[in-house]
Amino acid sequence: MSEALERIADALERMSPAPLASPDFNAADAFVWHVDPDRLQPVPDVSRVEMSLLVGINRARDTLLENTLQFARGLPANNALLWGARGMGKSSLVKAVHAAVRAQGLGLKIVELQREDLPSVGRLLNLLRESGERFLLFCDDLSFSHDDQHYKSLKAVLDGGIEGRPENVVFYATSNRRHLMPRDMIENERSSAISPSEAVEEKVSLSDRFGLWLGFHPCDQDEYLAMIRGYCDAHGVRIDDDTLRAEAIEWQATRGSRSGRVAWQYFTDLAGRKGVAI
Repeated sequence: MSEALERIADALERMSPAPLASPDFNAADAFVWHVDPDRLQPVPDVSRVEMSLLVGINRARDTLLENTLQFARGLPANNALLWGARGMGKSSLVKAVHAAVRAQGLGLKIVELQREDLPSVGRLLNLLRESGERFLLFCDDLSFSHDDQHYKSLKAVLDGGIEGRPENVVFYATSNRRHLMPRDMIENERSSAISPSEAVEEKVSLSDRFGLWLGFHPCDQDEYLAMIRGYCDAHGVRIDDDTLRAEAIEWQATRGSRSGRVAWQYFTDLAGRKGVAI
C-alpha cells in the first residue's frame, strides 16, 4: 500500500507546475502579466504618446501625475479609475504619466493586467509584494457583463482582504463606464431583486473603492484640431491651417465622432500621404 501511495505522490509531483521563478525586474520598466503558466513578460519599448501631446485633459493629467509622484516617492496615494468617452486618452495618459515619473529619476515599474486574468491577481500581488520595487498595476478597458464574476477578484487589488493591498502597489484602471457595469444591468438588478438596494450595492460600489475618479469627456472641434496640429509639429509634418482644418473636419464627419483617437487616425493618414515616418 505504501509503495502505491508513493507512486501516486511521485506522479502528482511530476504533474504539478514548476515553481514560478522570481522575475528579473531589472529587465525592463514595464511588464505584462500572463497566465498558463504565470509569468511577467518584460516590455522593452512601451507604446506611448508624449504627455505634451495629450490635449483637453489638463485637470486629469495634473491630478494623476501628482498622485503617481506621491506613490513613487513612498507617500500615500490612491487607486485611480479613469472613466468616460472612448478614444480620449485614458490609457495614453496612464502610460505618459509613468514615463514622466521615470523621467524624474523615480524607480516606478508598470505592470499591465488583462481583465480576463483578474482571477490570478492574488498570485501576481504576491510576486510584487516580495519585490523592493514600486509598481503601477494597470488594467485597460475594465468592465463587467451581466454574469461576470471577475469583479470579485478585483477586490483583492482594491481592498486586499486580510493582508491589505501591498504597500508597493497602486492600481489604475480605465473604463468607458463610471460604475464599470452596463446601466441596464444595474436597473435590472434594482427592478427584479427582493431587496433592490442590496442587490446592486456590491457591484455598483466597486467603483467607490477607487480613491480617484477622473472623468474624460468628448472634445470640441478646437481641441480636436489642436491635437492634430500638435502631432504635426511634433513629427515635422507640414500643412497649412486651412487645409488641415478642412481635411480634419471631413475625416471626423466620416467617423461620426471627434476624439483623440480619431485625431491620431487622421494624422497617421496625413503623415503617410506626406511621406513622413512616425
